[in-house]
Amino acid sequence: MHESDILIIGSGAAGLTAALNLAERFKVTVLAKGAMNEGATAWAQGGVAAVLEPGDTFESHIEDTMIAGAGLNDRAIVEFVVESAPAAIARLEKLGVPFNTEGDALHLTREGGHSHRRIVHVNDATGWAVQEALLKAARAHRNITLVPDMVVIDLATSRHEERYSGAGHVWGVYAFNRATSRVELYTARTTILATGGAGRTYLFSTAPRGATGDGIAMAWRAGCRISNMEFMQFHPTCLYNLEVKNFLITEAVRGEGGHLINPVTGKRFMSDYDAKRMELAPRDVVARAIDAEIKRDGLDYVHLDISHMPAEFVREHFPNIHEKLLGLGIDMTTQPIPVVPAQHYTCGGIVVDRDGRTDLPGLYAAGECTQSGLHGANRLASNSLLECFVFGESAANHIAANWDSLPTPPAIRAWDESRVTDSDEEVVIKQNWTEIRRFMWNYVGIVRSTKRLERAQHRIKLLREEVNDYYGHFRVTPDLIELRNLLESADLIVRSALHRKESRGLHYTIDYPETSSAAIDTVLVP
Repeated sequence: MHESDILIIGSGAAGLTAALNLAERFKVTVLAKGAMNEGATAWAQGGVAAVLEPGDTFESHIEDTMIAGAGLNDRAIVEFVVESAPAAIARLEKLGVPFNTEGDALHLTREGGHSHRRIVHVNDATGWAVQEALLKAARAHRNITLVPDMVVIDLATSRHEERYSGAGHVWGVYAFNRATSRVELYTARTTILATGGAGRTYLFSTAPRGATGDGIAMAWRAGCRISNMEFMQFHPTCLYNLEVKNFLITEAVRGEGGHLINPVTGKRFMSDYDAKRMELAPRDVVARAIDAEIKRDGLDYVHLDISHMPAEFVREHFPNIHEKLLGLGIDMTTQPIPVVPAQHYTCGGIVVDRDGRTDLPGLYAAGECTQSGLHGANRLASNSLLECFVFGESAANHIAANWDSLPTPPAIRAWDESRVTDSDEEVVIKQNWTEIRRFMWNYVGIVRSTKRLERAQHRIKLLREEVNDYYGHFRVTPDLIELRNLLESADLIVRSALHRKESRGLHYTIDYPETSSAAIDTVLVP
């Protein structure tokens, strides 16, 4: 058993922000599923939204966020996050994040849904720079222990106590150690879930391999409410390439003048879907427009073209994308980029309050695994990293302020493998993983119907019996742990989608195409 004051699951922006804010007073352990830098944070190309320009205002950023979220946002939370953004940027600069500058000021770019230039960035690889700066600081701190290659199975709660208290408290986690192939128990007075989203429930996703909804599924099984899982954001522009999958073309390409073009007609098409905002419309609008063009004309992709801009401008603003595409035979300074929509972000998740508290004592959550009220029915571009910084710090502050009232963990039972054996057919896991991702893409994608959702629900019911039987008879492996969470996440998405009898934001159904007058969260209760 491993003991610490505070246990954090996830080593991205939210988890490391919380760790750094707690480590001056407490011993903090951070568990990562793979390497410490393999999460979604490092993949973020765009940047961080913050009001820093003289002509911009907090109110404008708030309104842009509310509009993108189709009115489902919690305005008080939006105000809290937006007003916290400048201070978050200052802290990142202090950590050494080399944001692009223009003269003496930070260079600001613009992305879809934003009415001003307010995206602070490091070229087109902001997430990687942020991840490295946070990791460097965490590695240097004497009170932070970073543990890679730990695949968390479940939360350790009161039902795992040697003497059951009935308190419903979270005392830590059981985690599979990839190095030893053994399950280990980690306990702490407080646990923070910062595990990211559930993008890998879909066949095409820009999310990293490990985005299997682990924290969401574990919190649900332990007794937390889950909200708004029907709002899965599809990024409009993922590179279409049969060899290189999941490569995102940042929204900033459109923000800096890129045009979306139908390769058959050779014409820009966004005027047919949002004549005012065109390519700078929110992601849900642009993704549905591309989906409609592809389906109507039987296309494999559409074109994103910024070749009309000066070549030096393109290379300077998008050096990483330019270099990657050149390696694939595409020169974005002279050629259009073939793009398709792909699942990109999970806007729903574990219900948390302003302090990152969940329904269970001893359990906090921050980042993409949560539903904080910030994003509503659709996340505004570059608000995701911002949410991680703000809620990572907010959770840390609340834990520190209430530390004296937090009980120490009781004796927790060790993981029991006495009634299971090694798996005899790993192919079952691979088959089920592939099936989930395919029917979620086909039935629960950008455009939905009740019939499609019911088909997906039927498949989930059959697979659940098979996966539960497998889980109950064989020793856990990383793939089995992820498959179990993937199926749980898919079920929560489908149940939420069936519950919403309207089209709003990212959830569009042909059976209920209108938007209701009342904006109400979908809340699932265990």
